[in-house]
Amino acid sequence: MRQAEFDTSLRDSQGTEVVPVKAEDFDLDAYAEYEESLLEKNKRFAEAEQGLLVYRRVRANGVFFDRCRDYRESLELQLGALKAGMSYRMDIPNFLEPWYGIGYIASCFGSGYQWLPGQAPAVLPRFSSVRELLNSDFIPIARSPEGKRHLEMIEYFMDRTKGKVPVSFSDVQSPLNMLTYLLPVTNLFLEIYDDPAGVKKAAKLCADLLKDFLMEQKKLIGNALAYPGHGFASSRAFSGLGLSNDTSIMLQEEDYTDIFKERDEELGDAFGGIAYHSCGVWEKKIEMVKSYRNIFMADGAFTIETDPAPNRPEIFAGGFQGTGIILNARAVGNAENSFTALKQLWRPKQKLIAVTYCKTPQEQEILYERLHEMEGKTYEL
Repeated sequence: MRQAEFDTSLRDSQGTEVVPVKAEDFDLDAYAEYEESLLEKNKRFAEAEQGLLVYRRVRANGVFFDRCRDYRESLELQLGALKAGMSYRMDIPNFLEPWYGIGYIASCFGSGYQWLPGQAPAVLPRFSSVRELLNSDFIPIARSPEGKRHLEMIEYFMDRTKGKVPVSFSDVQSPLNMLTYLLPVTNLFLEIYDDPAGVKKAAKLCADLLKDFLMEQKKLIGNALAYPGHGFASSRAFSGLGLSNDTSIMLQEEDYTDIFKERDEELGDAFGGIAYHSCGVWEKKIEMVKSYRNIFMADGAFTIETDPAPNRPEIFAGGFQGTGIILNARAVGNAENSFTALKQLWRPKQKLIAVTYCKTPQEQEILYERLHEMEGKTYEL
């Protein structure tokens, strides 16, 4: 058997090829009934001290690249993903995400998106220091060109789906991540030591702009809002704001705690807590993540097919056991490889969402049954 490895030929290791479905051809009532059949299970899990749910993420290829540029194409691909997802046995329904890039903060300061062929929209940092940033003019995200486009996309999704399917916020970036779209990350790291007070002010500015923008999104999505969003298993029965915080693993914990942690917590206060995400190995940040006063969920990759640098399951199993924090564990791979990793994450008093990417519904059924059988067992690592 070929040894599992990260496939560098893929644009999205977690992507699934789906058949697009036009909004007028999608059975909204059937999906609403399907979602409703799972919501009580989601609610009980969110309130419990321990438990395990299985989620087969169906992430339509291209939606998080250049195919976000057209509202209709993005929605049709994502509706195709929702339809495909209903064939896989799982405990949490898939959701829609009006995704339109992650660099929208730059638009507040006059930097528009750059579109390279086949790529997600990019931005070029326009400042060299936080002082330069703080002394510049800006407008709210909702009034910026990219922010308006985001909101128009949400309106389109909501109009076509009538609020009958779950919809999430669009890929929320932490204040630290947002700052890396405004000035080069190397400059930012130097500023953390040379001008920590200025970085704090800049992080607060980003957090305030983001909060206002998310409130605008929330008004449009209404009761269809699924939390935490983007890369997390999300449900109307959950809470928390999913923060993509990849850059945090590059900082010393004391620097992050001193400058950025409070900003994250303030954002979490407005949306039912924090859901923390970082790509790669972030096991050294487990204690910091657990110390957030309003942490709801944490996300990590645990197989080599998910991330070229996956986390060690045994470290996270011990780190999150008994905390009440939900661990959103992504495991791309066949049923056997995924089960091997997810089995190592299971402990008594653990709250685990096993995020799978099995190729076929038949393989998913096998993994689903094995995972729920595991729920009543204890494994020594």
